Amino acid sequence: MIKEAIILAGGLGTRLRDTVPDMPKCMAPVAELPFLTYVIRHLLSQGIERFIFSVGYRYEVIEEFIKNQFPYITCVFTRETSPLGTGGAIRFALTETNERDILIVNGDTLFKIDVDDLYDGHMKNQAECTLALKPMFKVDRYGVVDRDDDGRITRFKEKEFFESGNINGGVYLLNKAGFLKKNFPDVFSFEKDYLEQYVSSTVLLGNIQDKYFIDIGVPSDYERAQSELKYPNLSLEQVDNGWTVFLDRDGVINYNKDESYVFHTGEFKFIPGAVEAIKRLSEVFGKIIVITNQRGIGKGLMGEQALSSIHQHMLNEIQEHGGRIDALYYCAVVDDKHPDRKPNPGMILEAAHMYPEIDLEKSIMVGDKMSDMQLGRNVGAYTVKIDPAAQVSHPDIDLACDSLINFSMRFVH
Repeated sequence: MIKEAIILAGGLGTRLRDTVPDMPKCMAPVAELPFLTYVIRHLLSQGIERFIFSVGYRYEVIEEFIKNQFPYITCVFTRETSPLGTGGAIRFALTETNERDILIVNGDTLFKIDVDDLYDGHMKNQAECTLALKPMFKVDRYGVVDRDDDGRITRFKEKEFFESGNINGGVYLLNKAGFLKKNFPDVFSFEKDYLEQYVSSTVLLGNIQDKYFIDIGVPSDYERAQSELKYPNLSLEQVDNGWTVFLDRDGVINYNKDESYVFHTGEFKFIPGAVEAIKRLSEVFGKIIVITNQRGIGKGLMGEQALSSIHQHMLNEIQEHGGRIDALYYCAVVDDKHPDRKPNPGMILEAAHMYPEIDLEKSIMVGDKMSDMQLGRNVGAYTVKIDPAAQVSHPDIDLACDSLINFSMRFVH
């Protein structure tokens, strides 16, 4: 499993100067959010738990953004004091990595690859570097990559018009030790001085994935990203038993206990209508899964047995009224950066692993906090905020309802 990723975020965005002045290219606003948001979220959805940001131009803008918008991710920054080229930047960033194989992506390109698929081929073929290749038609902006029947890259072709071909999508899985054994100058190109120079003497693998791809490096594609990356409207009419609903617990199913935790069954109070709501949702969704942070255990304020009793009480009441909960996941750790603690996606990714029929693009995360909305987006799901004011005022909120029962009544049986 790949747990670490380097994001190359030092680009100046020269070709976007008229559109996005004086800003790192990866921070260009797309559908109300910096483009880097979409890159990070896709990597989180793929199980990445540690990020190394390679920064240079206006690095303080990127670091402040991560601090404010992604305070829950584990990350470090490597700052280029002078341009090192893509190869030099990667070599520098590798000094902060811990794993054998590292995922490398560009901060101004979104290629929604399946990282596990990339990893499987990489390990099976003992590749030093595996490239994610995007099949395209009428290619003229990019060069194309040739492979042999075993998937090993044989040649990189320069930019010219091709009727069709596989382009280098700018996503790499790199064996750190093999790469660092090679001699390079202080400043060098990863593409020219490593990939093209060593294609005949090193195992470079090409993994073809026909997934969503966009590079915002030119104004036309930047404008295209504005509509393509805007989250599609949530249409409840399309929801059927192929969909999954993830429910937060406190504030959605039961009342929050102000500034404290629910310690025993006597303190667990269902919000009016919540039990009926889950019964109604059970008739619509294929899977209903509870996802909840329970830091009181990690703080030593309550035990696992007490939480188990609370959850059994909740499940019994729901079942007695004709509803169901298919699974329940909780995170007891105190560390806000733990991969399982919301809004990090560990619990939902575990659920998706346990239940392969779950399609996260056909899922809805329902919660009462913005961390729940962030969790939904971090796995590519829709979001519903339980909010007494019932106002949608953020691009991460698809729908706002004043209660779970109100949400459940939006569905026509």
